[in-house]
Amino acid sequence: MISGIAITANSPTLLATKEELEKGLNGLLRKNIPLKNSLQNGVILAARAVQSPVVAQLISKESLTAAGKEGFVIRSVNYQGKNIIIITANNDIGILYGSFHFLRLLQTQQPVSNLKIISSPSLQLRLLNHWDNLNRYVERGYAGISIWNWHTLPGYIDPRYKDYARANASIGINGASITNVNANAMVLTKPYLEKCAALANVFRPYGIKLYLTAQIGRAHV
Repeated sequence: MISGIAITANSPTLLATKEELEKGLNGLLRKNIPLKNSLQNGVILAARAVQSPVVAQLISKESLTAAGKEGFVIRSVNYQGKNIIIITANNDIGILYGSFHFLRLLQTQQPVSNLKIISSPSLQLRLLNHWDNLNRYVERGYAGISIWNWHTLPGYIDPRYKDYARANASIGINGASITNVNANAMVLTKPYLEKCAALANVFRPYGIKLYLTAQIGRAHV
C-alpha cells in the first residue's frame, strides 16, 4: 500500500516530479497521498544518492552506472522493517522519468511489490519535430493550427505549453524543434528569441531543449 511521498530537494525538476507524483497517485488511487518527512511503511522515496543516505546505502553504484545519464532505477526494498519504493537516478530528470514510469505501472495495473527496474534511453536525443510556421499554420496542413501562439508570447504563457512539456517528458522526449525548416527567418531575431526563451523556461524543468529551424540557419535556445 502506498502511504506517502518523500521528496525533499527543491530543484525545478524535482518540484515538477513532486507535482506529478501527487497528481498521479491521488488520481489513480482515489485518495490523498501526503508528503512525508520520514520513511514510513509504503512511502515512495524519490531522490538521488547524493541527496539521501538511504538511497546511497540501498542502491548500488553499478545500478546507477547502468542507468546512465538520463535513465532511472526503481526498487522495492525493505529498510529497517519498512517496505518502501525508491525512485532514483544520476540526475533530477532521470527521477522525473522514473516517476512517470512508476505511475504508468500503476495505471496499467502492474504489480509494484517487487520492483527491480533499471532503464536507460537508447538514444541521447529524442526529438519531436514540428512543421509549424510563424503564422500558426502547419506546413502542408498536416495538423491544423499550431499550438505556439507567437502573438501572445512572451507575456502570456498558455497552460497548454506546460501540458505539452509534461506529455513529452512522460515518454522520455527531451527535445522539440518548434518551427519547420522553411520557417520565416524572423524567428531568429531578438523579439522572437525572447518568445522562445519564455517557452524554454516552461520546458526546462521537464528536460526538454528547444530547437529552431529557418531558411537561413538554425539556433538552439
